[in-house]
Amino acid sequence: MKENEIIQKLFELQDEKYRNFQSKLIPTINPESIIGVKTPELKTLAKDISKGNEILRNDFLSNVPHRYFEENQLQAFIISDEKDFDKCIDYLENFLPYIDNWATCDQLCPAIFKKNRSKLLPYINKWINSNYTYTIRFAIKLLMQHFLNEDFKPEYLEMVAKVESSEYYINMMRAWYFATSLAKQYESTITVIQEKRLDIWTHNKTIQKAIESFRITPEQKTYLRSLRVK
Repeated sequence: MKENEIIQKLFELQDEKYRNFQSKLIPTINPESIIGVKTPELKTLAKDISKGNEILRNDFLSNVPHRYFEENQLQAFIISDEKDFDKCIDYLENFLPYIDNWATCDQLCPAIFKKNRSKLLPYINKWINSNYTYTIRFAIKLLMQHFLNEDFKPEYLEMVAKVESSEYYINMMRAWYFATSLAKQYESTITVIQEKRLDIWTHNKTIQKAIESFRITPEQKTYLRSLRVK
């Protein structure tokens, strides 16, 4: 399947009502770049591309930036299924600078990372210091997904706390990270909130998201409310 055939297939799957709905959820990109294809159909097409000619698959992954949002989604799904860690990293290094929205960033979930956490850390350190909004968001997301359980270290909290940005989509992910960390590593994380080491917006958004979580106890929620900053 060649790239023009992929685009043709995407338009065959187009749902204009879904396109209009989706364009409102992703305000950072031009609505004309959204075709309007639902996620299950995109995942099926991504698998078809992955199972096809390897050269054509690699050409598609290398040919960035893409024109359409759905092409980026396909790229995210294909990369997420890559079984070789080093190849996955190569694809990511090539693709991350071109991600221009939260949805594509958050769809990137390489399964191979679960068994290669130690190898992943140097890349997280690199990406979290990037100049690209969604590369930073992706790095924080990886810390949240892979390093809040048995591989947790308090120093990872510091990595996210040190991120300074006025970007909404970075700070929302920071808040999501700390709210999740409060649920999983409360004793280590609460000090970040007590010491007010985050900017006011992220501090308060963290508390809001934590209070909304069923994993936070009623007593913890009461205490967190008292830590809000006006």
